[in-house]
Amino acid sequence: MRRIIEILSSSLNLTWQEFKSHKVRTLLSLSGVAFGIFCIIGVLATVNSLEYAIQKDIKALGSNTVYIDKWEYAEGGNDYPWWKYMNRPAPKAAEMKLLKEKVPAAANIAFYISYSPGNLEYNQGIISGVNYYGITDEFINIQPIDIQAGRYLLQSDFDQGTPSIIIGYAVAENLFGSKPEKAVGQLVKMKDGKRGQVVGLIKKQGKSILSAWEYDNSILMPMSFLQTMVRADNSGPVIMVQGKETVPIEQLKDELAGAMRSIRKLKPTQENNFSLNDIDAFSNMMSDLFSGVNKGGWAIAGLSLVVGMFGVANIMFVTVRERTSQIGLKKAIGAKRITILTEFLLESAFLCIMGGLLGLIAVFLLTLLSTAVFGFTMFIAPSILILAVSICLVVGVIAGIIPASIAARMDPVVAIRSK
Repeated sequence: MRRIIEILSSSLNLTWQEFKSHKVRTLLSLSGVAFGIFCIIGVLATVNSLEYAIQKDIKALGSNTVYIDKWEYAEGGNDYPWWKYMNRPAPKAAEMKLLKEKVPAAANIAFYISYSPGNLEYNQGIISGVNYYGITDEFINIQPIDIQAGRYLLQSDFDQGTPSIIIGYAVAENLFGSKPEKAVGQLVKMKDGKRGQVVGLIKKQGKSILSAWEYDNSILMPMSFLQTMVRADNSGPVIMVQGKETVPIEQLKDELAGAMRSIRKLKPTQENNFSLNDIDAFSNMMSDLFSGVNKGGWAIAGLSLVVGMFGVANIMFVTVRERTSQIGLKKAIGAKRITILTEFLLESAFLCIMGGLLGLIAVFLLTLLSTAVFGFTMFIAPSILILAVSICLVVGVIAGIIPASIAARMDPVVAIRSK
């Protein structure tokens, strides 16, 4: 163990001396490694952060949940058959009630409609671009909502269609200033002059990549109350069905498909006039997409690392030539080949780690810039840091293997005589 520590200490010291003696040469040679690490870690950190944010938004849509809509969520592109979907009948609240009777695999079934952009007024203040959501009682079971002040909607609110609303944090801030809690208990004016009483304040959610619900910029109310302002069929009606924990999502979709076809009295030869949008499938699709992006990042970074590897190898060849007499002297006093080989390999690895640190510093600055300018929080996971160090070690060993082998095989007499 003592011998290993001595070799490590000697290699680290020689690496530092090499850097101090030839700063410009070393930095230029390490720039390839630094850029390669920057590409790999930058891509991985960006993709991981973006995927985490998007998957978080997807999970907010509800786990083990199917959205019954006339639109397909997973499709897209220029060939999206929107004419076909547009002509489908919209989901109805009556269908939701029938599904509760026909689908035993469902744990919770909710219905919601929406209206956007809406206005909200209080005294002389008015804000626009507010999302209105009209929901049913089981919505909270599928979409957990944290209330910061006041209360959530009661069953009596849903049964009687009371003008009770829950207000988003950003909406409350814009209307009531630095103390959004003041919104609770106040009367606000909505679409068509309808007045609603704020009974609860939603806890601040933060920015959403997918803009899934945007509770900060929304108000929630009983569906029957929102129907006094808008027509349900023209307000994006959706039935949300959450399956029981023991029920696979495919079984839930099969039961829902059969139930919906029965409710809408579709003949066996007729195709579905509704869509069953599986949130878990959407999540898997996004994971596959990010996996492809990661592969592209690795390809770019791999080329940079190859260039960096040649730069480090060049430094090591020059270093071996400059220290030929020292190598001969070490071997003359008893240093073994493996010792010389290990010292140069470790020195090469340490040089690559220095280049990797430069790349990591650049990535760290990128995360700060992203957060400050774009408001997107990037993070570097510990696993990514371990990967960066591992790559540096591997690149260092590969870059230094030939120069180190040349140094280890030198004849001590010939080496001492060289200058």
